Amino acid sequence: MAELRQFKLPDVGEGLTEGEILSWLVAVGDSVTVNQPLCEVETAKAAVELPSPFAGTVTELLFDAGTTVDVGAPIITIDVGGGSDAAPAEDAPTGSGLIGETNANGRTAVLVGYGPRSTEAKRRPRRGQPVAAAQVTAPQVLPEADHSPAHTPLLATAPDARVKPVRHGGLEAARAAEAAAARRPADPAASASSATAGRGALRPLAKPPVRKYAKELGIDLTTVRGTGEGGVITRADVDAALAPPAEPQGAAAGDTRIPIKGVRKHTAAAMVASAFTAPHVTEFLTVDVTRTMKLRERLATRPELAGVKVSPLLFVAKALLLAAERHPMVNSSWDEAAQEIVVHGAVNLGIAAATPRGLIVPNVKDAGRLSLAELAGALTELTETARAGKTQPQDMTGGTITITNVGVFGVDTGTPILNPGESAILAFGAVRAMPWVHKGKVVPRQVTTLALSFDHRIVDGELGSRFLADVGALLHDPGTALAF
Repeated sequence: MAELRQFKLPDVGEGLTEGEILSWLVAVGDSVTVNQPLCEVETAKAAVELPSPFAGTVTELLFDAGTTVDVGAPIITIDVGGGSDAAPAEDAPTGSGLIGETNANGRTAVLVGYGPRSTEAKRRPRRGQPVAAAQVTAPQVLPEADHSPAHTPLLATAPDARVKPVRHGGLEAARAAEAAAARRPADPAASASSATAGRGALRPLAKPPVRKYAKELGIDLTTVRGTGEGGVITRADVDAALAPPAEPQGAAAGDTRIPIKGVRKHTAAAMVASAFTAPHVTEFLTVDVTRTMKLRERLATRPELAGVKVSPLLFVAKALLLAAERHPMVNSSWDEAAQEIVVHGAVNLGIAAATPRGLIVPNVKDAGRLSLAELAGALTELTETARAGKTQPQDMTGGTITITNVGVFGVDTGTPILNPGESAILAFGAVRAMPWVHKGKVVPRQVTTLALSFDHRIVDGELGSRFLADVGALLHDPGTALAF
């Protein structure tokens, strides 16, 4: 006997309210096991895979790939068959219900971003209120390794909804809903709103022939306003949806319009919030880094640094960490609600990274405790993971100070915007051979420009200047690190 369960888009515990289904990893009719990845979803922070909380057969995919879905909305229906396999992930026996195990397809079933876990998944109650979208982004670029001219664990399950067996993909349920709507007093506007508003709401009201007609034309019925009795979508409504939209006023030929969503949407929100919340001050310092570049060449041949890229960014990061140890107030946050300044005990060093999905800022946790070789390895792994689009959500939360590497594009410097929740960000410009006064003579030297933006509520001008001067001094003469 069929027993259908619906898996809802989970609240991943990151302050998110929606996600975009990038791709389905299963199809209608496929058999799935507990923790088998069902789909890939892009949140405001990263792309994650959602594992199945049930074992059974897929009967319906409720949203197409490319659709943005509200947290809590059902996204897939699975026939668990009423047997023991119907148990959700927390009740699954060892070997089939553990997050982090590798299934028959060779995939590790986790909510990407929180790493393999060897414990059973646990449910938690649904939150009563939606939470605000988290701020995650910060300035500008993916750090390359060279300037040379050449939180809370995610759930394995989400609350499920039991539904009565239906045939033909739920057509009988749709007819029943349409008949019930027809018996109520007609209110087309309200009915259309209830049918289409909210990406987790009821399916649009339409008869099976109209649904088939819309599917053949590639029309998403959730975007169509029904004009029939009770807000039912008619064939004429589908035809109307085919009409090309009117050109926005002022649009020019060849213009392309890109939807603002996902990482880009939250980047914009975070940058606006940061720019108009924290009073930014930016200071600049041009530094002769010839000695650091020579040290880099020597250290690159050391066996302990084999296998990692010894980049100029590595030395900038190390200089920043040493300066932050001397000036801990720079590594702090402003808590408006508590009216407190939080001075962080560890430096979670963020590196602004531009990816195909938009700007992200992964960070190296407690970077100050790492040796130079360990820091080099962490930065190499961070940048390679970001380029591959596999950065974990946990690696993009909890940052305390950030470096943005604008020099990789040949840019001298910029005025970076603070990553929300942090009090300082350092822009590292291109390293160039320039005429420089050295020992009383004008000679070619390797020179770069640093720009430090800081929150003037926390960091006074004197503190910001001393911090930037210390970073510059360490890059000018790395030997001064012995005095820190």
